Amino acid sequence: MISLSKSKYCNFWQCPKMEWLNRYKPEEKTEDSSLDAILMRGNEIGDLAMGLFGDYVEVTTYTDDKLDISAMIRRTKEELSKGTEIICEASFSHNGLYCAVDILKKEDLGYAIYEVKSSSEDGNNPKPKAVYIADIAYQRYVLEKCGVNVTSTNLITLNKNYIRGEELDIQELFLIINVDDLVETEIKTVDLNLKKAENILNSEDEPEFDISERCRDPYDCQFWDYCTRDIPEQSVFDLYRMAFSKKLDLYRDGIIGYPNLLSSGRIANSTQIRQMEYALHNKGTYIEKGNIKSFLDTLSYPLYFLDFETMQPAVPQFSGTKPYQQIPFQYSLHYIEKEDGEIKHKEFLAVSGEDPRRGIAEALCRDIPMDVCTTAYNKAFECTRLKELADIFPDLAEHLLNIRNHIVDLLVPFQSGFYYNKAMGGSFSIKSVLPAIFPDDPELDYHNLEGVHNGSEAMNIFPQIQFMEPEEQEKARHNLLKYCELDTYAMVKVWQELVRVSEE
Repeated sequence: MISLSKSKYCNFWQCPKMEWLNRYKPEEKTEDSSLDAILMRGNEIGDLAMGLFGDYVEVTTYTDDKLDISAMIRRTKEELSKGTEIICEASFSHNGLYCAVDILKKEDLGYAIYEVKSSSEDGNNPKPKAVYIADIAYQRYVLEKCGVNVTSTNLITLNKNYIRGEELDIQELFLIINVDDLVETEIKTVDLNLKKAENILNSEDEPEFDISERCRDPYDCQFWDYCTRDIPEQSVFDLYRMAFSKKLDLYRDGIIGYPNLLSSGRIANSTQIRQMEYALHNKGTYIEKGNIKSFLDTLSYPLYFLDFETMQPAVPQFSGTKPYQQIPFQYSLHYIEKEDGEIKHKEFLAVSGEDPRRGIAEALCRDIPMDVCTTAYNKAFECTRLKELADIFPDLAEHLLNIRNHIVDLLVPFQSGFYYNKAMGGSFSIKSVLPAIFPDDPELDYHNLEGVHNGSEAMNIFPQIQFMEPEEQEKARHNLLKYCELDTYAMVKVWQELVRVSEE
């Protein structure tokens, strides 16, 4: 007999070795700091969706701060016997197979399953992920083994086209997608999957599964480092801007390490070739002085360096916003008014829990004059946010679009291959370029920051500040400001390096 929950079944469905490693070698898992935020988001959406069909009974039970599955199964049986219309987290077990149904809805001839996911779909053209169908098929299988007549199977996701009004309308926020046909096909594979799981997961012998598309689809596997431990440190999987599918093709052809890749004739991209050559031959810094100078000639004083931080609430918090819409809440702005001038700094950080968009738009118009040269690193992000703010606030649109139209991308010299050294490792993000240029400067080391070290952490921390005690709020705001300030100070330092090498 095999013991599986629906999450473990889905792990096995993606890759049998993944679930085997979860059982026998969990210490080999690479921790993902974003998982807590994903779990919190999923709980928020799941809790909201419980109210879609009116009054409900939730059977979630904790004993000593731990989920009490036996109690949940018992409570589910009690509610079924009472004819309860809506049971949330309805729990079932059959021969070691366990599942909790997000929403179980009573119908004339039995019960309908509703699985809630935090993804968003277009109601006009929904495309449910295959793993969602596998999840629901497993639930239907378990319920039918427990004697429940499943009348329909449904997926609940966020409606990506929903625009919030003054109040949140959960009937419009969520999409309900019937997936009976897809589940009918998928459920035919459940028995076979369970037999495979019993053979593989009950054995202490590690299964032989080579790396493949399943390592990234549908989710990135946390055992990637373990499964690729015998691959050369510098391999095809490190190459800049190559599709994972093409990397796998080369890997399967035995063309894996940099020497083989270079001699194979299969790599034509000049950036990828340079990446490998500089790594193998320990070359210094590659510089195209003329192209760098031409790029710098596109800049002018006063010169501004801009960086936004944004959040993406799954459930829209503010009127006029959609699920997962990028909401800018902070910026840092370094600027130099004339050649050899003083480096100055301005910043904006909204109040957590309040709509930040008007405040940040007004501050931008106050802090950045019209017609000045502004730089951003990977400017498409900043330009898009400025356009969105201009669309929302017509009275500020002229100024905001003027800022947008005068932004120059500081990424260009690196992405174009004008400046490269092996420490960049084929990545041209500011987080890779900065330590490659300034490897021994603690002032420029993001690891030395407190509390906030990257954009994901900033995105997750800012919305939570409103729930903190005053002292914690002050500390969190300070950490956010210091992080964003380093982003634009890093841009200043990178620009200064480009100036330096162009003048040598």
